[in-house]
Amino acid sequence: MPLFKRKPFGLAEPLEDLEPYELVYQVRFTKEIFRDYQEYLNRINLYRQRVWVCKSTGKSNLTYEEALVSEKHAIKKVQQLPHELVAPALRIIQFSMLSLRDLADVIAKKLQKNLFVGAQLYGRRDGGLHPCRVLKLVENGVDKMQYEVAWIGKNKKTTKNAILLGEDLEWKKTPFSRSILKSFIRESTCRSIPWVLHEKLAQKHGISTDPPKELASRFFFQDGQLVNRVKKRKNENRNNVGEVNEESGKSKRKKGEKGKSDAVTNSREENNLPKEEPVKYPIDDLLVQPGPDDPLFTDRPSPSRDFNVPMDCVGDLLMVWDFCSSFSRLLHLWPFSLEDFENAICHKDSNLVLIAETHSAFLRLLIKDDGEYSLTLQKRKRKPKISLITWTEYICDFLEMINTTELCSSMTTIKRGNYGRLDTNAKLGVLLELVSHALETDLIRGKLDEHIEQRQALGATRRGEALEFARKKREEKEKLKGESGADGLVKENSMESTGSNPHITENENPMIENGEMVEDVISSRQSNVFYNRRQLDCPEKTEEKQNVDSKAKSENRTNSTDREAQKQLTGEKREAEDKKSKEKREQRREYFEREMEKRSIRTNPLGKDRDYNRYWWFKRDGRIFVESSDAKQWGYYSTKEEVDALIGSLNCKGERERALRKQLEKFYGKICLELQKRSKDLAHKIALEEAVLRRSTRVRAPPRENPANAFLKYANKWKED
Repeated sequence: MPLFKRKPFGLAEPLEDLEPYELVYQVRFTKEIFRDYQEYLNRINLYRQRVWVCKSTGKSNLTYEEALVSEKHAIKKVQQLPHELVAPALRIIQFSMLSLRDLADVIAKKLQKNLFVGAQLYGRRDGGLHPCRVLKLVENGVDKMQYEVAWIGKNKKTTKNAILLGEDLEWKKTPFSRSILKSFIRESTCRSIPWVLHEKLAQKHGISTDPPKELASRFFFQDGQLVNRVKKRKNENRNNVGEVNEESGKSKRKKGEKGKSDAVTNSREENNLPKEEPVKYPIDDLLVQPGPDDPLFTDRPSPSRDFNVPMDCVGDLLMVWDFCSSFSRLLHLWPFSLEDFENAICHKDSNLVLIAETHSAFLRLLIKDDGEYSLTLQKRKRKPKISLITWTEYICDFLEMINTTELCSSMTTIKRGNYGRLDTNAKLGVLLELVSHALETDLIRGKLDEHIEQRQALGATRRGEALEFARKKREEKEKLKGESGADGLVKENSMESTGSNPHITENENPMIENGEMVEDVISSRQSNVFYNRRQLDCPEKTEEKQNVDSKAKSENRTNSTDREAQKQLTGEKREAEDKKSKEKREQRREYFEREMEKRSIRTNPLGKDRDYNRYWWFKRDGRIFVESSDAKQWGYYSTKEEVDALIGSLNCKGERERALRKQLEKFYGKICLELQKRSKDLAHKIALEEAVLRRSTRVRAPPRENPANAFLKYANKWKED
């Protein structure tokens, strides 16, 4: 069954007490029955969303029905695996701790050595390889197994038999591929890492269900499921703590409930109206009601829908073009615009360079991977070099390999050299299959793994810099607190040291300035006491002392002014440093964002509006594309005014539109820049087209090229030699 959010999705339970005459609503492909039309409609809308994953192949972004079809095709391929290889493969899978990809590789390597009766191989004879079929396994006590084979002639008739060693036999065509093995692993297991086979399947093939010794200390079976001991202990401890807290809280709640209920009753009786709790925004968009404090929203503009391809092909067109643009270097394919690609897909010329080079780039990638397609070409003895003349032959080989019913019907037209006459759905169908197989190659996977590692390294560096900045800020705050505390302590000590003459400060203390002895300080204190005692007896001395005091006060005032000026300069310097540090952090943030964008793994939608319409922005095109919730309608905004109107129409009280507006504002500058470039290019093209139309027929100069036909002049500058 298809997966929802990577987990199994339970179907609706059958209705009970259903009368024969009762009208109900049934889902066609799941056979679910609903009495209520709204429930039926909600379930249908959920099935139509591209949130489902094929359990067998792992393909995502599918509708429920597409995921079902994908699973059926995968199961058919899995059933083609020879019965003799099923049990050895299941023994390798049981309790394996490898990832899905590594496990499939291990199974493929080991199963290639398992030769069984009926296997068609190539055997060495007379210095060459000749087709043969295994008839019997011969055991003669020798370490190396021997096989009795029958040679196959030109008319597929068997000739005389021979005895060969295993090293003298090679597979003609392996009866399995990596994708088939991955589907086989998913279908055979109920748990991943460690992979655990379905109990009935393990019993059928005599495979033990007891965990090995290295896993017995970590896992055990309970009710037919493998349970992690560590997680179970944590859950039990958490439950025990919760029970204790719940019991201790019950008594408190019982005491407070009565008082609270009485208070609430009294307040309601006083107001005669129930109090409504204020709504906390954001909430689900469909629950948002207009309010008096709402801003003036603009009318949402209607998106343009003037596509050259049929409406149901727009999503596939965008996906293929985005993949070609993202991996253009790896594909050795010179980038082209979306408009050129759209015009090329709709063109009826079978020898169009852009289309031929696009298909050839994918095929060359599959040949480099040395996978199933490479073996198919070796079987047909084709050269690995693809040209603009022979590329359709390699496409036919690819279609025969995947054996898809819908696309195989187009092979006759392609073989006749009429590729351009295929309808758009068939052309994009072939390209979608090429993209799907390209994603499984080691080259693409390696590139994605490299991008993931680089993004993780950038993220770690960014977090490290943020932590370092926070540490420095804490140290500065602690330093400032220490300085302020030290200043207060010094002032207090200086006041105590001057006794009744408080205008003597630390800087004026002779011991601190000149390093005099303690006896000098003591004598100065005695003289201060003497002056204080003689004030009343000697008015002249008192007047002299007042003059000294006023002079000291003026000096103290001057020193305090100097200190304030010094503090002001220090504050200005600190502000300048903070400003410089902020600018540097902003530059680093922009740098990390740019580097993250360069290593983007896939294109994600900007967000959704209240009606679940998805909004996409591709940096290499500039337009904002709008996809309906059921993926059947597409449109786009191509001007800055339309983007402004779109942003002004979003209500931030809703969760989806709030997130969408945030993303639009984040990329607003880049979007407007791309739209301006696009507008200039369109204006230039229109001017050239008008110039071509106005050109006088009397002038015998070579005609100007129409910019609308630029896709006809495409040349792959990155083509491999």
